[in-house]
Amino acid sequence: MPYEIKLEPKTWLLRKPFRISRAEQTHAETLLCHISDGTHTGSGEAAGVTYKGETIASIKEQIEAVVPQIADGISRDELQQILGPGGARNAVDCALWDLEAKQSGRTVWQMLDWQPHAVTTVYTVGIDTAENMQKDAAAHADFPILKVKVGIGDPLEQLSAIRKGSPDAAIVIDANQAWTVDDLDNYAAGLKALKVEMIEQPLDVSIDESLREYESPIPLCADESCDTRADLDRLAGLYQIINIKLDKTGGLTEALALALQAESMGFDLMVGNMLGSSLAMAPAFVIAQRCRYVDIDGPLLQAEDCAHALKYESGQVEPFSPGLWA
Repeated sequence: MPYEIKLEPKTWLLRKPFRISRAEQTHAETLLCHISDGTHTGSGEAAGVTYKGETIASIKEQIEAVVPQIADGISRDELQQILGPGGARNAVDCALWDLEAKQSGRTVWQMLDWQPHAVTTVYTVGIDTAENMQKDAAAHADFPILKVKVGIGDPLEQLSAIRKGSPDAAIVIDANQAWTVDDLDNYAAGLKALKVEMIEQPLDVSIDESLREYESPIPLCADESCDTRADLDRLAGLYQIINIKLDKTGGLTEALALALQAESMGFDLMVGNMLGSSLAMAPAFVIAQRCRYVDIDGPLLQAEDCAHALKYESGQVEPFSPGLWA
């Protein structure tokens, strides 16, 4: 019996506008992919890589173009050959993982032979006035680690406000490609004084190579610069950490391979998200098991979540139930 594929666009309202250096969001748009064999249904959720021009419409169109192959019972390895990295493959790949778990009666942890443990996620503070950023940090002072978006305004003023709001939290920052090497130089001493422990994607991807001779006093993490394993050789010597996002890798299958290869090359790992419900975070939680930094707070920024949602308690996230995914 052929598989049935259902694609479901979903809009998730945010609790408040969320601003980064290149855009502001009031809601998150995702696409849910459901693949059914008539008895079991596997589901995956993707937002796509918006800064590369992906939209829910384009993701849906890509999946629809390969529905016949999926309906014939495509394997996850075969999927890698017919869809490239991005939101479309992510939605289908994660749905196939979920379907396989339900068909086999095994959890994803049994499929991988891993023992899951709770992880600690960052809470992300978006760009705002220093006063509002301080209030946001204070409201989440129970989180052991905060991720702060920078790139518009004075980052040292903003981070000083964050420190007042949450004196004890570890802080990582994300410039989303908005800085230059000169900015890194100019801010380095102040960032160190404020105990910032990591800088995510400071430079535009096109000028990554300018980091080749740069000795940063604070570890640097590649986000927009790293999609799949194909990027790792180029990033060696430029960044110390890579941020794995399933919308970039095109699903859990490549994300696992990327994590293992990056580890073997000496990179530390981070896992991130492009917003979405707990259904989108669950496969990222799998990658989080191997990560130094975990950013799966998307549902916390949203006004609602899906059924069987992840449980968040002061930044700690417990392993998800099979009712949510895989």
